[in-house]
Amino acid sequence: MLAVEGVSVAYGGVLALDEVSFEVAEGRVCGVIGPNGAGKTTLFDVLSGLRRPAAGRVRLGGRDLTGTPPAGRARAGLRRTFQRAQVFGRLTVADNVLAALDHHGGGGGLAADLVGWPGRRRREQERRERVAEVLELCGLTPLRETYAAALPAGQRRLVELARALADRPALLLLDEPTSGLDAAQTARLGAVVRSLETTVLLVEHDMGFVMDVCDQVVALDLGRLIAAGPPEQVRDDPVVRAAYLG
Repeated sequence: MLAVEGVSVAYGGVLALDEVSFEVAEGRVCGVIGPNGAGKTTLFDVLSGLRRPAAGRVRLGGRDLTGTPPAGRARAGLRRTFQRAQVFGRLTVADNVLAALDHHGGGGGLAADLVGWPGRRRREQERRERVAEVLELCGLTPLRETYAAALPAGQRRLVELARALADRPALLLLDEPTSGLDAAQTARLGAVVRSLETTVLLVEHDMGFVMDVCDQVVALDLGRLIAAGPPEQVRDDPVVRAAYLG
């Protein structure tokens, strides 16, 4: 599903990513680990189209997305959450998730709203059913009418996750998803990630979470890929332990 091929990014004379290559099969969960400054966020910026690599390719489902802007990648099925949860504070939890499905609604514009065309009503019902499904999956149903601004950080992060899942992404990028979550919320998040059929790439410092949910792990240090493979193998790799795990 995802192929990163020799990706390099330079900031001045410093290589933030140095010919990084790895693949993630469809439906698998891959963790990206490494110390601060390893290049993890830069990698996510390249994958989501916020930064163009100096060299290398990014392919999603065999399609070369290297020169595709973020909106085009979203249309191709890529979704991303960020280190700091980004929600619409003045919308309810349900409406935050519904916003992700806005492009599935409508048809007919104002005239359709006025006359209530059946096709438009049907699509709106399908959207709201999907919102209910995702809220239940993320444990947010009791909060559906709560304004997002009133939620603590951990619950806002779950709202962001639900919004990213609403449109059934082909590839989901999760940037430090357990940040701000308590133990119960982390367990819920782990259960959600394990239940997904989509391909997931996540950056995470909680090694217990990584070991629990990931099928494979890639480790970065100073912009270079230093290990890749099953979680236990990467965790026990002496180079990874020296660079990151101690």
